[in-house]
Amino acid sequence: MYDEYGSSFEPSRKTGRTVYFSLAAVVVAFATMSQVAPGFTQDSNRSPCTEDAMLVFDASGSLSGDGWDDGSESAHTVSRIDRVRYALSKVLPSITRFRRVGLVTYGPTQTPGLFNQCDNIEVNLPPTPHSATRIMAIVKSLVPAGGTPLTRAVEHAAEILHFERKPGVIVLLTDGEDTCGGSPCHVGKQLHAAAAQLTVHVIGLRVKGLSWTGEANIIRTQCLAEHNGGLYLTPENTDDLIDALEKTLGCPKVSKSERSTLGQKADIPSVSADVR
Repeated sequence: MYDEYGSSFEPSRKTGRTVYFSLAAVVVAFATMSQVAPGFTQDSNRSPCTEDAMLVFDASGSLSGDGWDDGSESAHTVSRIDRVRYALSKVLPSITRFRRVGLVTYGPTQTPGLFNQCDNIEVNLPPTPHSATRIMAIVKSLVPAGGTPLTRAVEHAAEILHFERKPGVIVLLTDGEDTCGGSPCHVGKQLHAAAAQLTVHVIGLRVKGLSWTGEANIIRTQCLAEHNGGLYLTPENTDDLIDALEKTLGCPKVSKSERSTLGQKADIPSVSADVR
């Protein structure tokens, strides 16, 4: 499913000196690959781009609406969750090649007997190597419903990352404010006090007229990022969302062209491209 590391090498036999340098080149090549390839080890000197990450996915009822990506031909005909699925399908194959990524969702419930919309938080997948296919299958199956307990969902993600013992990254993707009484600013400060090595990014799909409790409450979500060294991004269209996901979940060592190539080769559930 993904490109394999390694390349063919044929040492010259003309002289012993040439063979010596050829073997040295092989050693250097393997050393280089061990630095770039996703070994997913617990090495204390790991590059930041291979820290475990959790995607916190807002699947609350509001994500079924349209009214985002103004200026596109499909601004009021394609749901927000379909646009998010499309963006994830473009970036996850390459990101998960270099980083273990897990998933927490909130909104709809898969737990029998759980009807409180503020308790509908599911830990769908812990940080897992090459998890693009599994994450996309889960996201594609979601039917938006329920409330927005985003603050508690971020806390769940931090626990899954064992954030007090090792560095980790959380990316919260939401289109609204916490509607379940959570305090993003308070929790943001608590997380940072407990573990300064945790990074929390927030991607907010800003939709005019969507806020139920006021614009200030949406902006408060920014506190999660501000207190934990993260980015607060507000993409206005699908291309912006793809860029935001690459900046937060992605690895800067991977070029966009390579991401595009990997995305074409990855075996992930099909997502309609008709979101422009």
